[in-house]
Amino acid sequence: MTQLHIESLGHGPDLVLLHGWAMHSGIWSGVQDQLARQFRLHLVDLPGHGLSPMSEPGTLEHWVGIITEILPERCMLGGWSLGGQIAMELALREPQRVQKLILISTTPCFAKNEDWESGMERKLLQLFLENLKLNYATTINRFLTLQMSGDCSASKILSQLRKHFFQRDEPNPAALEKGLNILQQSDLRDRIAAIQQPVLLLHGENDVITHPAAADWMHRQLPQSRRVMFAHCGHAPFLSYPEQFVTCLNEFRIHA
Repeated sequence: MTQLHIESLGHGPDLVLLHGWAMHSGIWSGVQDQLARQFRLHLVDLPGHGLSPMSEPGTLEHWVGIITEILPERCMLGGWSLGGQIAMELALREPQRVQKLILISTTPCFAKNEDWESGMERKLLQLFLENLKLNYATTINRFLTLQMSGDCSASKILSQLRKHFFQRDEPNPAALEKGLNILQQSDLRDRIAAIQQPVLLLHGENDVITHPAAADWMHRQLPQSRRVMFAHCGHAPFLSYPEQFVTCLNEFRIHA
């Protein structure tokens, strides 16, 4: 069994948070102390990211299976971007354990298709994949910059992202490739209506990685969902609006 790195802190109902592609659980450092006042917080490093070892075969199903093993018996589960896609799979697979679902800058289908205009261009995803093998550092830097596109505090938040990224070992290159493959291939649109838990959708209105229209679409498919759109915000609302982000999670804990 792969031993994932998990940092647990605080007291209260269990809240598990999953980070996005190429990052690690240190990305939550700006909100973790506030959240730990209301929750028993579990910050997970995905396989091959941060302090967690890589695990083959590295498919979405495999990563979901690994994380299932460490989920509390009853919890709120939140995921950012790639972490949100994993969280949706976990909510579908473990409805008794995942009591509430928080999807941060998440989409049911990351890549653009003929019947899905709210995704990222496939050629751009493929370019990231190819460039990873040629120039890892430049590719990561471009991705971090893209996350802040359209954010009113772009330079400050980008500095935070870069700082967080280099706080731990660089992600395993194989894990980055596997993660991009998941993003290219995963499509949960046909299954999302089966999610029965209360869902909180948090999204930046200027997100160019996961289009805001994807959050609008999920909101329509999930009658038990609440959608919050952060103004002048890119791909990381918990960095751009940390206090509002924490407030949203606390209200969701109490009222959903």
